[in-house]
Parts: sequence; structure tokens; C-alpha cells
Amino acid sequence: MTLTDGEILLRPIRMRDQREWREVNRRNRDWLRPWEATVPPPAPGGPVAQRPTYRQMVRHLRSEANAGRMLPFAIEYEGRLVGQLTVAGITWGSMCSGHIGYWVDQSVAGRGVVPTAVALAVDHCFRTVGLHRIEVCIRPENAPSRRVVEKLGFRSEGVRPRYLHIDGAWRDHLIFALTADEVPEGMLRRWRRSRPAAPRNPDRPEEMK
Repeated sequence: MTLTDGEILLRPIRMRDQREWREVNRRNRDWLRPWEATVPPPAPGGPVAQRPTYRQMVRHLRSEANAGRMLPFAIEYEGRLVGQLTVAGITWGSMCSGHIGYWVDQSVAGRGVVPTAVALAVDHCFRTVGLHRIEVCIRPENAPSRRVVEKLGFRSEGVRPRYLHIDGAWRDHLIFALTADEVPEGMLRRWRRSRPAAPRNPDRPEEMK
């Protein structure tokens, strides 16, 4: 399954993406570090968590996807892999919700890649998957990522104190959300209407959550 809009494509992440994925991630390591989740130190005598290998990560993503709890995507732009978007924490029953996380190569920041990718994922979640609610959780310091959800019309729902362990400490997060009835015309259509006619400055760091 792929989701596309122009040169932007979301598709399942693959084992054979390993070399390209690792290179993009390595090249952007310093840029992404303030926003990527980390594992807290273990309790005294407890097990030490190891960072998963790429293959372990993909197997986990596939297992969660097969269980209906996750939708993992590679982001392509102009035919090359530039990042990742994951709809995670999918809950069914009376909730029917999930949350979106993403990262993108700094070289394509400011070109509308992430807003378009998020819009594609939201439309897929609401129209095809059948979710009712989508959240995006962002560190208050991450102004570029906050601009992404604001441009797409997500509403702010406040702060979750010490919500995720990131860059060595428990960090507060701002919560942004949408329900399906708030975008009856579709998120991608809304974004197309509001996006600037010309690309933004590509040197301006824009998008990582």
C-alpha cells in the first residue's frame, strides 16, 4: 500500500531500505537528537535496554502492524528515502485512536514534505482504517514541528508533563489532536488550500517530531 501526492510518497518500510535508512539517519543524527525518544537508565540491578538493530526495528514494526496497532511508513521525496512516519498506539473499541510521529532529512525540511505526509496519513487513518481521533505530541521547544500541526489545523489540548524520555530526561509534550468529523473535506485537501504557492526556504529546519 502506498499513499502519494506529487513527489511525496508514503510506503511500507522494507528490510532492503537498511543501507539508505541508516545513511539518512546517521547524516541527521545531531539534528534529530533533541527530538528522538530514548530509553531511561535501568533501575539498580535491572536489565540494560539495547538499541534495536535496523532489522529488529523492522520486524517489530511489522509485528505491530499485523496486530493492528501500528502503521509504519517510509517517506520518499523525489524518488529517495528521506524519513519515516509512524501511526502508533492504535487503540480500537470505544476509542479508535492513534498518534503520529515522524522525522525527515534536514535537506528537505521547509519543502512541505512533512505536512503533506501527515495529511496523507491522517486521511488514510480516517477514511480507510476507520480511526476517529489522531494525536501528535510535540516538545514545546520544537517550534518548527509545532508549525506543521498548526498549518494542518490540529487543535491544542494542553501539556502532558514529563511525557516521554528524550535526549536523557523526561520531557513535557504539547498535545495536538483532530477527530474525523473536524476534517470532512479531508486533511490533504485542507493542506492544499492553505499551503504557500512557492516552497519555503529549504535551509530553514522545519520538521521533526
